[in-house]
Amino acid sequence: QVQLVESGGGLVQAGGSLRLSCAASGIVYNINDMEWYRQAPGKEREAVACISTVTDSDGQTYYTDFVKGRFTISSDHTKKTAYLQMISLKAEDTAVYYCAGSNLGCSFSQYSMSDWGKGSLVTVSL
Repeated sequence: QVQLVESGGGLVQAGGSLRLSCAASGIVYNINDMEWYRQAPGKEREAVACISTVTDSDGQTYYTDFVKGRFTISSDHTKKTAYLQMISLKAEDTAVYYCAGSNLGCSFSQYSMSDWGKGSLVTVSL
């Protein structure tokens, strides 16, 4: 069983930056990717970024178009933690951000995720 806990959310002005963390505990050896999702009020959950943790593609990253160039996903295997560095934040980035893990590799499909954190709220003010 894997437990994921997000942290680092908060209030930031447009154009600012924020760094989210996702700490994993428990049995994590079977996790092949870590993904970030977000859900704004009244909207459906959407994929944000993914980083592969499998041996042959460790560190490979993927991003959705609306965050590409602004967000960076990374991971620290020693700390068992994934990160989402966000810069040039926009008001439309306001959402609850969730980290999730899967043993299927990066998919950007919430239905393929085996483990979820409870989310961290990011609010971007104008």
